[in-house]
Amino acid sequence: MCNCNILYLVLLLCSFSLRCNAVQSDIDCLISIKQSLEDPLNLLNSTWKFDNQTEGFICKFAGIQCWHPDETRVLSITLSNMGLIGTFPRGIQHCTSLTSLDLSSNELYGTIPLDISILIGYVVDVDLSSNQFSGAIPTNIANCSFLNVLKLDNNKLEGLIPPEICSLCRLKTFNVANNMLTGPVPNFVNATFPAECYANNPGLCGSPLELCVTERALNLYNIFIKGFVTGWSFSTLLGIYLFFFGLPNVKKMLLWIKKRTKLMVIDGNEWRQREEVNNDPKILEMEKIVTRMSFMELSKATLNFNQDNQIGNGMLGKVYKALVPNGWNVAIKRLHVSEDLEEEFVSEITTLGSLRHPNLVPLIGFCSERDERLLVYKYMPNGNLHEWLHSTEDKARLLDFALRVKIVIGVAKALAWLHDGGNFHVVHCNISTKCILLDENFNPKLSNFWEATLAKTNVIDSNLSLLPIVESLDFTTYKKDVYQFGVVLLELLTRKESYQLSCLSLNLSSSSFASPLDVDKLLLGQGFDNMVLQLLELASDCMKFIPDQRPTMQQVYQTVAAIAQVHDQTGDPEIKLHLD
Repeated sequence: MCNCNILYLVLLLCSFSLRCNAVQSDIDCLISIKQSLEDPLNLLNSTWKFDNQTEGFICKFAGIQCWHPDETRVLSITLSNMGLIGTFPRGIQHCTSLTSLDLSSNELYGTIPLDISILIGYVVDVDLSSNQFSGAIPTNIANCSFLNVLKLDNNKLEGLIPPEICSLCRLKTFNVANNMLTGPVPNFVNATFPAECYANNPGLCGSPLELCVTERALNLYNIFIKGFVTGWSFSTLLGIYLFFFGLPNVKKMLLWIKKRTKLMVIDGNEWRQREEVNNDPKILEMEKIVTRMSFMELSKATLNFNQDNQIGNGMLGKVYKALVPNGWNVAIKRLHVSEDLEEEFVSEITTLGSLRHPNLVPLIGFCSERDERLLVYKYMPNGNLHEWLHSTEDKARLLDFALRVKIVIGVAKALAWLHDGGNFHVVHCNISTKCILLDENFNPKLSNFWEATLAKTNVIDSNLSLLPIVESLDFTTYKKDVYQFGVVLLELLTRKESYQLSCLSLNLSSSSFASPLDVDKLLLGQGFDNMVLQLLELASDCMKFIPDQRPTMQQVYQTVAAIAQVHDQTGDPEIKLHLD
């Protein structure tokens, strides 16, 4: 029996101390939530505006209640039935004054975070019901000592209800109905819950449900029954088969029996419908960053990695388009089987998985089973920039000047953010038109972070602990990204392949564009010649031979934004704010 009153006072004092500097962290919390969730009904995007940060402005957001209307401290988040899609938003940990969380009746999927108590340690009411959450209920939830209400019903949770959960001495409402849970119902300290709270979990037993059979008796019974039935059935079937067809065909019959078992053969290897969970510490650390998915689940989604679903083939592996159970299109990268790629696999998860920005491709899952390593991204329907520039003239024609400027601005913004982030500095090290993906609205998304370099700052996210982090980055390291950005910019303006471009000095003094590099004829004579010239000059600056003479990415972004604003080639409100 826990001393609830003493525990309550101690944790309450701790929570008050955390709330002193909560204002900016609460804003960061909501920004992170908005960026990490898909909002197809546009319910968040229409009200969650961060451009007018007056005191208490977030209190007017849909689903947000503050401690006081004029105080920027979030008391409760209620985003029920808003059609939101994604995994559990880890940024919620920055809402340090939060006491109530309702994410029910959405399309959230993946596992409930293993470190859930770190994310919502002071929350009293939690409702995650009617979503697509899968996997086990984390044992760590028992450390959410303030919980009065915990609703996890109508999901796809499986495994045991962790017995540690019974120590939640303040719990008054608990519901896990309509899942796939197994094992005994926990004996809570100060409460009992009716049978309907556990309904439709065929594997659950114990009061108030049917009594559990003791584990030993159940195992003996299962062993006996399965052994007897399997042995008798197999012997009988084998005898009949031999009688009618003879010995030579026994091998064919054994193969038929194997097909009837719950095994799948993928690329010549047998896989059980449910593989044993890999609890390697490194995998568990990565699971705190990105949702872990099963190989069988991803195999089914790609129709056993059918070639018809393949949409790419790169240095690390093949990429497949797939439809996951929640109805979301994803791109699944299946890495080549090689121990040499383990570092790249971990780097992609811990770097891209920890970063949230509108111009970075969302990494939403990973799989690590046996020799298989897979990464799951949000699907980008317009492919990569390289395809649009170099495949056909018709595709390049659709990529008009306004779209190209939009792409340049998005990439520059992402790189400036990576280089100058508050708690981290990241250099991508591999910028090219092939790693710039385009969503349905041609918004650019940087991908391929497996060569990224991270610099240590005053505060480093613990999720990045799996990566080798350098103490500081030499300015020449940053300037590598700047140079590569210049090549991308030239590629956009000339439609020449990157290997054809070099850091040769561009003769840009003439308005006729006298240059070793010819500007794409599709861009000329459209009224943007002066702007093209300015962007060529910027590309030349980025590609200067001496790194110290190249601008920073922040300066590059400012320059591109200014050029675009003068020529009215962007409707991005952030650009105007940044330049004012």
